[in-house]
Amino acid sequence: MIVVEDADDPRLAVFRLNERGLASRSDKRDDAGAGLFLAEGDLVVERAFAAGCRPFAVLADAARVPDVTADLAAAGAEVYLGGAAVQQMVTGLGMPHPIVCLFHRPARPSPSELATRCERLVIVEGVDNPANVGAIVRNAAGLGWDGLLLDHTSADPLTRRALRVAMGTVFSLPHARTTDLLGALGDLDGFDLYALTPAADAIDLRDIRPSGRRAVLIGSERAGLSEAVLAATTPVRIAMAGGVDSLNAAAATAVACFALGS
Repeated sequence: MIVVEDADDPRLAVFRLNERGLASRSDKRDDAGAGLFLAEGDLVVERAFAAGCRPFAVLADAARVPDVTADLAAAGAEVYLGGAAVQQMVTGLGMPHPIVCLFHRPARPSPSELATRCERLVIVEGVDNPANVGAIVRNAAGLGWDGLLLDHTSADPLTRRALRVAMGTVFSLPHARTTDLLGALGDLDGFDLYALTPAADAIDLRDIRPSGRRAVLIGSERAGLSEAVLAATTPVRIAMAGGVDSLNAAAATAVACFALGS
C-alpha cells in the first residue's frame, strides 16, 4: 500500500478519468469485458469484489482503511492511501468515500444467454438517464427479478451514478445489451411481454394474472416505448389519478415488478 499526500500525484490520474476515459463506446459494446468502471464506497466495492470483478486500483482513506482493502491488494490491485483532501480533489466528491476502486469491466451474457437463465426479465428501451437505470436495477433486484436487458441507447448500469443509485445491486442482477431490441424480443420464446404505456386502451396492470415466464418493458420518460416495440408486446398501464398521466421510469418499474412478480 502506497501513501500519497499530493492530489496531483500522476499515479492517481486514472481516478480522474471520466466515463468515456474509463470505457470507450466499443468497450461498452464488448460482451467479453473491456475497459474499467469505478465503484464508490464500502458497500458497492465489496459487492463488486464479491461478484468476482477484478480490481485494478484502489484509493482509500489513510485514516480509516476499510477491511476490504487488504483483499483487493491481495487480488493484485495497486492500493493508494490518502487523506480526505486528497480523496476529494482526486474524485471530485464533496464528501469522499472511505474507498473507491477501479475494476476491470466483467464479461456479460448475450441477450439469448440471459433469457435462458431468467424467469422474470426487465427490459428497457431508451432510458438514457444513469440515475433511472440505477433505480430500475435496484427495484428489479430488490423485488426478485432475474435479469435486465437494455437496448444500446440506454445508460450503462456500470456508470458511477448508476452504481451509486443501485447500491451495487447490479452485481446480483445479470444484464445484457442489444443493438437489435426487436430481434431480441423475437427470440424470447415462452415469455409473456408486458409493455408499460399510459395509453388509455392498454390493459390495466391490476387485471393481469401472470403465469410462467414474463418480461416487463420500460421506455424513456419523454417518448415511452417505440411503436414497433408496443406492436410486438402486450401494452399494459398503471391506473393513475386524474390529471397525472404516468409515473417516472424507475417508479413504474417498481410497481410493475411487484404486480407481475407473483
